[in-house]
Amino acid sequence: MKDAVLDRAVDLARGVAVALADDPAEVGEHLGLVHEDERLVTHRFACNARGYGGWEWTVTVARVPRGRVATVCEISLLPGPDAIRAKPWLPWADRLRPGDIGPGDVLPFRPDDPRLVPGWRPTGDDELDDVAIEELALARARVLSPVGREEAAQRWYRGTRGPTSAGSLASAAACATCGFLVPLQGSLGQVFGVCANEWSPDDGTVVSLDHGCGAHSETELALPSEWPAPDPLIDETAIEVVAPRPAAPDEAPADEVAELDEVAELDEVVELDEVVELDEVVEPVEIELLDDAALLDDVALPDEVLDTEEVVVIGGVAEPDDETIPAPPPEP
Repeated sequence: MKDAVLDRAVDLARGVAVALADDPAEVGEHLGLVHEDERLVTHRFACNARGYGGWEWTVTVARVPRGRVATVCEISLLPGPDAIRAKPWLPWADRLRPGDIGPGDVLPFRPDDPRLVPGWRPTGDDELDDVAIEELALARARVLSPVGREEAAQRWYRGTRGPTSAGSLASAAACATCGFLVPLQGSLGQVFGVCANEWSPDDGTVVSLDHGCGAHSETELALPSEWPAPDPLIDETAIEVVAPRPAAPDEAPADEVAELDEVAELDEVVELDEVVELDEVVEPVEIELLDDAALLDDVALPDEVLDTEEVVVIGGVAEPDDETIPAPPPEP
């Protein structure tokens, strides 16, 4: 049922909201009204305060029977349907995560912790008490339950001390063969142990038997190096680094170029068919051979030829045979 007096009390409700807010600009537009009961109406205003997106200022006004004046009953800041709200409340014990406990912090006692069960109480039987207390170390008020052992084993094996860590995959041997491994007692000792190597990154922690690291006790194993091979060092003060010159397309390879200093040798001596007698001795004449099979007939000789029986061509030079040259006649 509409109430004309209370429906028109928008200015009254806004003034009360502005007086309560820290900044008048935090009270936004009028969003509507709600008839709570007879002669009881709630006016809604948008909240523009930072961090309160979607919240609303709600001002409830009322009037007495047959009254013509609206009065304020209450005012509050309430979340709207799309308001930003905090996460659901969780008890302090449920909000804690591994690693949150610092020096001096104390966890609350949980008598119904599913990870623990009552420990061994002496029965008077020496045989049973010795096994439970001395061998199994059960002389405590509570010990691990099967659920607690299973959760611990799964957490350790899947963590950074298990076989799937980066260091374990890069290692060449497992912790089961390492001399620094201290096995655990009980059922957990079948899978885990404690590392006692100060050079290992896992020193003093529980590791799985198939875990591994670079500080294995048997270091004589052929372990692959994780460091890349360094580039060769060149002493540029002793040598000069010169880039090779690319060969021209028309340039013949070096192994196919004939050396000019090499001298062609004949396999046999060329003999002359006829011996020409010379009146006087002439100097040897250099003859350029065309090839290894060059004939003496193709070589032009001077008009005056040495009186000799044989001419030997050696290395492209025609020389008279010293043994066949007669002595020159004596001068008159």
